[in-house]
Amino acid sequence: MRMRKRNNLEPRLEACGAVWIREPQNYRGNWRSLLPEARALHLEIGCGKGKFTVEMAELHPDVLFLAVERVKEALVLAMEKAIAMGLKNVFFLSVDAAELDQLFAPGEADRIYLNFCDPWPRSKNAKRRLTYHTFLEKYRTVLRPEGEIHFKTDNAALFAWSLEEFERYGYPVCNVTDDLHKDGIVGVMTGYEEKFHALGIPIHRCEIQMPPRPAQSGEKPTT
Repeated sequence: MRMRKRNNLEPRLEACGAVWIREPQNYRGNWRSLLPEARALHLEIGCGKGKFTVEMAELHPDVLFLAVERVKEALVLAMEKAIAMGLKNVFFLSVDAAELDQLFAPGEADRIYLNFCDPWPRSKNAKRRLTYHTFLEKYRTVLRPEGEIHFKTDNAALFAWSLEEFERYGYPVCNVTDDLHKDGIVGVMTGYEEKFHALGIPIHRCEIQMPPRPAQSGEKPTT
């Protein structure tokens, strides 16, 4: 994501300390302490300016939402939005998705949202796509057995490639659509999604239910 430089970025980031998790490694295995009464933990990777995350958090106050965004110019807008709305169930991390399995204990999350991630259209960059199998393995570690991934994109080529990648590596897919909003708006939209929909660009979406992750050394297999 390319964004213009924000004025007073660092002071604005510091002012968001109530929702900004600057040392996420300290929460590994204990994320739910942020909202002990939460019935579930949902993670959005690449939240951008935060529209989807904060609206979902407002709709589901009993769910703990964690939003990942590396671009700090976008991150600060998302955090300021959450604070302005008075939300107590959403927090933000500025980390790389490749680090997730180091920041979350196995089975700690219930759902991951992948919304409009970079398609990396050149074949040589396929391994950077957030639906590439190495990322899927990280998600499987972070998610509880049979946890979910919800994937949305406007990019038909990325969607088709991702479905093949899911099938190739044994990730069961359901609720597949190539035109999510054909018969009316479905669910909460991201900022990008609103723009694409207004232009008549169809939105592709699917869900994945994670297969049980392989047992680690010294760990009993999941059933």
